[in-house]
Amino acid sequence: MQLELIAPASEDSTYLPRMGLGILAALTPPDVEVLYTDDVVRPFDVARDVKDVDLVGISVDSKTARRSYDIAAAYRRRGVKVVLGGIHPTAMPEEALEHADAVVAGEADVVWPEVLADFRRGELGRLYRPELPDLARMPDARRDLFRSKKYIPFQVVQTMRGCPYPCEFCSVSTANGKTFRFRPVAHVVRELESLGKLVLFADDNVMIHPTYSRPLFEAMTPLGKHWIGQCSLAAVKELANVKLMAQSGCKALFIGFESIDEETVRHTGKRQNRPAAYRDIIAMLHDHGISVWGSFVFGFDTDRPSVFERTVEEAIAMKLTMASFALLTPYPGTPLYARLLSEGRLTDPRWWLRRDHDAGSPYFVPRHMSRETLRAGWVQAWTDFYSYRSIWDRFTVRAASSWIQTLGYFPLNLLQRQLAHHKIAGGQQRHRAHVEPEPSSPPPVPAVAAPGAGAAPRRLPIAR
Repeated sequence: MQLELIAPASEDSTYLPRMGLGILAALTPPDVEVLYTDDVVRPFDVARDVKDVDLVGISVDSKTARRSYDIAAAYRRRGVKVVLGGIHPTAMPEEALEHADAVVAGEADVVWPEVLADFRRGELGRLYRPELPDLARMPDARRDLFRSKKYIPFQVVQTMRGCPYPCEFCSVSTANGKTFRFRPVAHVVRELESLGKLVLFADDNVMIHPTYSRPLFEAMTPLGKHWIGQCSLAAVKELANVKLMAQSGCKALFIGFESIDEETVRHTGKRQNRPAAYRDIIAMLHDHGISVWGSFVFGFDTDRPSVFERTVEEAIAMKLTMASFALLTPYPGTPLYARLLSEGRLTDPRWWLRRDHDAGSPYFVPRHMSRETLRAGWVQAWTDFYSYRSIWDRFTVRAASSWIQTLGYFPLNLLQRQLAHHKIAGGQQRHRAHVEPEPSSPPPVPAVAAPGAGAAPRRLPIAR
């Protein structure tokens, strides 16, 4: 029997292996040959790359849904059974069933052997709804599938799943539940011992629960790893936590600031964020050799046109190593989607079915500005933050600075500058050229405000 596991790509996809599919491969019986296809590493051609396999499993998120459905249709036309799983089918199982022979709504770990056994008996079910798995039983992912040299040179490791924070726009709890579940520290350390020096933690928050994280980082300290990961501001307010993370090998953190406004972070449910403390927290991380990649979101109901300029100015003052700016996205299954739908503010309730969903975003009507103003401000924030002047003004080296801040700072920022100008401002497709929108889709939102559509934000003074 041959099984193909496919990771479709969107324009937001990065060169990281899909560890969830690696875990499913590890749970697959040894007499099944597993093929792995990554649409980021090598774009999948639906006319030429369909294989004569017995079964296909596709991991789907909302931004890869249209791509996933197209790939699934190509296989089903050839008579190959297709199973869809991931965060989007979990939120939209009935829709996913229109494009697949079977759907796993939830984490597939515990049910995957059952799915394969049902298929072999010719009794593949239509919808599987597994219980949340015990991570103590989670096997190490099959890393032999991830051979491409295009992947970033970090080994991806997961320690926990789930999140209890009530962030209105976040879809993590939709798929992974509202409680924390952890892998045993001994299991994680054993896996780390088998890996190289560079590690990326795929968790949404590596220091979310100190009673778990502290023993893990203490055990990691003698391993000599250099690691990066995502972290909540709540975890890095305490000096003891920052010191321990640095001692265990932390070199950089991706932090979701979301907004620089107190009103907005309260509105979104991120009460652990305190904008007045941002600069002090970043300075403390820098003092311990930890670089910071900040993330901000535009489009909240409390945002006004001045938010773009103020956010970039503050991000520069914080001396962030890098930053990402996102348009608020109403993901299915989130409280945000339900609220905007009930208020009649969604402009395309199934935006994920477009083949170029980036072109028409934002897919809702903001409260205090037009859609055109929101998109224009988002573009401006990217280009101004990655202006040459900003890159120079943010550069800082301290005694404890890591190689990411010293050797990596300028190459990383110049790559992000290229992305800002070519993809964000220019609309260039990174992974698949000549992607056409659906004929029935609404027209793209222009990057510059249309006459009468609302005042576009003025150009930021730091732009060069």
